[in-house]
Order: sequence, then structure tokens, then C-alpha cells
Amino acid sequence: MPRPIGEQLAQAPINGGLEMPASTCSDIRAPKTLISGEPNLFPERLKRRATDSVRGAGRYHSQRRPGNRDEFDGPTQLLDMPSAITVEIQEDDLPLLPTTLDVQEQDQILSDVNDRLSKCAFDFVAKYQFPIPLESDKKHVRSPQDREWTEWVYLLKRLATKRRIPARVLYNGQIKQFVTVLENALETRHVTKNQNRPLKDDRNILQFISAGTQVAKILKDASAMEYFDWLYVQTERYIHERRIHREELAFHNGL
Repeated sequence: MPRPIGEQLAQAPINGGLEMPASTCSDIRAPKTLISGEPNLFPERLKRRATDSVRGAGRYHSQRRPGNRDEFDGPTQLLDMPSAITVEIQEDDLPLLPTTLDVQEQDQILSDVNDRLSKCAFDFVAKYQFPIPLESDKKHVRSPQDREWTEWVYLLKRLATKRRIPARVLYNGQIKQFVTVLENALETRHVTKNQNRPLKDDRNILQFISAGTQVAKILKDASAMEYFDWLYVQTERYIHERRIHREELAFHNGL
């Protein structure tokens, strides 16, 4: 019988001896794009731009659709209906995917993923001294646990959309993929919060861990990537051992 997953996760690799940098709330001002007085240097050019913008605005407003009409109110097409056999096959009972871990084991894994993601975000924000807006109903951030993973995601998304995060600090400068990668790792928190949720299949649990790996990768956090890789391998191995054990029990009970 394989050891409980909790005992295996307790032996997670320790992330070196480096201390986490202290966070700060000091505001980093975005550089101004215009020098004071610069608009007066080229009055003719500005006048031409203003005229062009007015013309452009006129053209845009002339193309607006009246009321609540959208593109589906205009000319459209419909695809040919699939055959009755195709529909019958598609509406058949969905295949059952392997579900090996119980609720407690799944919750523990997903909680570990959330905790490590929060630390990953905390280290990233502290390393590059990104500002954290102060909120009256929340305490200052001193540790990764001072904010939920969903709150870290919101902060990072706001920093990205406000162009506070330069592409050079992300893996391969993937600033356009940044928000998508963060949102793919959000569901882990939603799952752990829902106590009445159905069991997730094994592939789904491994997918959550992989989503954490991608966050660590785009944030260029080597230690976090190593942790998620270790967690993935351990979980996959435990699932495999549990399946073998169940098959052996079923075989012996059938004799």
C-alpha cells in the first residue's frame, strides 16, 4: 500500500537558504512620456493631428450600429445539421476518467499549489519593488499568506495592464501571455473553496500542478519550478501506485 500522499508531500524539497526580500509599499512612478512644454514646439503638427482625429471620429460614429444590434443581427449562415448517427454518438454517456485521489488528498495538493503560487508572486513583487496599493480593510503585506492567491493574481494583472511590469522581467518577454497564464492557475483556489464540489479526475489534478509550473516559469522562479516539478512527479507516482493497489485488490477479491 503506498504511503499517504500527505506524508510524501511533507518531504518537499526546501528552497535553499535564501531569505525572502522584504516587501515595500513605496510607489514607483511611471516615467512621463512628454517633457513639460513640449506640445508647443510643433503647433502646426498638433493642429493637423487634431483635425485628423476629428475626421476619424466622424467616420467611426457613422459606422456605429443602432440600438442593441450586433453582428448576429445582420447576414449570417448556419452550418448543416450533423447526421442523426453523429448526434447519437455525441450524446452517449461520457467516459469516466480515472479518479484515484480522495477529497482530502486533492484539497491538500491544491492548497500546496496555492501556497507556493502565493510565495512565487510575493517574491516577484518584492524582487522588482512593484507597488502594492494600500487598502483600508487589509493589513500591510509582510508575508505571502497576507494575501490570497486570487488577490495576488489581481495585483499582477493590474500591474501588467497598467504597464508597470516590463516584458524583460518575464520569461522570453511573454507579457501578452502573462494574464492568460495567471488565469489558468486561478481555478485551484476556486476548487479548494467549494466544499461540495465533485471529485476531480487525476488528469485535472495534474493539470492544476502544471498550471502552477507555467506561472513559476513565466515569473522566472527556478525554485518554484523545481517544487512544482517535484510535486507533479510525486503525485503522478502516487496515483500510479494507488491504481496498481486497487487492481490487485480487485483481482484477489475476484478469485
